[in-house]
Amino acid sequence: MAEKSVKNNTKDSKFIFGKRNYKFMFIGLIAIAVGFILMSGGGSDDPNVFNPEIFSFRRISLAPTLVLIGFGIQIYAILLNPNKK
Repeated sequence: MAEKSVKNNTKDSKFIFGKRNYKFMFIGLIAIAVGFILMSGGGSDDPNVFNPEIFSFRRISLAPTLVLIGFGIQIYAILLNPNKK
């Protein structure tokens, strides 16, 4: 009887997500990181001089879009059913 109770307590531990979920999460994290990297920079060394590079297409449109796409990929990875083939 003692052996049966030990067997019931030692269940196989499974991950919440499947391998495919983690792949999409990793892709989403990379997209978010690249978006934030593209947003950085554009400052001026001299505070009295204005640098118009801060308003470039890369910082205003491309980078935030890439970050939002990354968050969308993260949501998809969380909602993806790992048991569905």
